[in-house]
Amino acid sequence: MQPLELALFEAINAGPSTAPLVIAGARWISLQLPLAMGGVLLAGLLLGSASQRRTLLRAAASMALAWMAVQALRQWVPAPRPAQLGVGLQWVEHAARSGFPSMHTAGAFALAAALAMGRMRPLAWLGWVVAIAMAWSRISLGVHFPSDVAAGALTGVASALSLYAITSAVQRRKMRSHAPTIPARQPTG
Repeated sequence: MQPLELALFEAINAGPSTAPLVIAGARWISLQLPLAMGGVLLAGLLLGSASQRRTLLRAAASMALAWMAVQALRQWVPAPRPAQLGVGLQWVEHAARSGFPSMHTAGAFALAAALAMGRMRPLAWLGWVVAIAMAWSRISLGVHFPSDVAAGALTGVASALSLYAITSAVQRRKMRSHAPTIPARQPTG
């Protein structure tokens, strides 16, 4: 572990002198906020316009792709969590499995990036705030190192970008195949 990462972890990880309200807030962000955002997505899928539903479906698919990417990366890079190394304090129970990259952070950043690309500005801003708060909370609670959340953020954004590129290409191809063909001009003469 690099000294800079350890110093950053120790600066963010909640300690014995951390205000209980800060720890409760970090717990809520990590454990309850994903459920609240799921409710926002569901409401948007039920009540939104066709364009909004398309964006929200892309966001959900981006999060699923991020989940798959994190699972694959965790198999490839089995990195221990702070508590497994006896570093810092862990404020929520967590299994002793690979923590690189952060699944919570990847999902939050995939959601924010997908909303931003779908031009849902107010919801995208909320998504970015949630994503940054999620990254902070995972370190604050002692379940991830800063490199875990940075890799999670990159994985989430890359997942959303990849899915957006694929769905856009499919959409363009579909539009081209349904476009009316203009008959060739016959020579006059």
